[in-house]
Amino acid sequence: MTDNQAIPDEDRIASLALPDVEATRGLGARLAPILRSGDIIALWGDLGAGKSTLARGLVQAAMGDDIEVPSPTFTLVQIYELPDYDLWHMDLYRLDDAEDVFELGVEDAFVEAVSLIEWPDRMGGHLPLHRLDIRIDQTDGGRQATLSAPPGEWHKRLAEIGLQGASA
Repeated sequence: MTDNQAIPDEDRIASLALPDVEATRGLGARLAPILRSGDIIALWGDLGAGKSTLARGLVQAAMGDDIEVPSPTFTLVQIYELPDYDLWHMDLYRLDDAEDVFELGVEDAFVEAVSLIEWPDRMGGHLPLHRLDIRIDQTDGGRQATLSAPPGEWHKRLAEIGLQGASA
């Protein structure tokens, strides 16, 4: 998937209006309880679309308190230790070459941690296929988030929290 690639109908899970910052954070918070070690979430969207805001809501909900969640724009990776898994928040905007992603240790994160990736297109062909894609587009009324994944586990888990087939 790229930012302008069409999403196959069988992969589309939900489309949600995000009218403000709180709604964008709230979507991240809704996802936190269903995460498991090995999950990969790719956040797609232009600069200023709300990827970091969504990530902040997810990390804060997963950590269980109102911790500060800085954007890893300059460090590329911020790791949060949780009881059941580590959560890797990656911002790959500054990644020069897709091969450089291995210097971060992502192959371990993809197996043992939850990986939350901003600018996943910077990984090129190294981005795993079994992931949840969240595309955030800016609209006149705020933002629109489209969630998609290959049919299977993500569809089931998102249905558990009321996001399967959601459209708003």
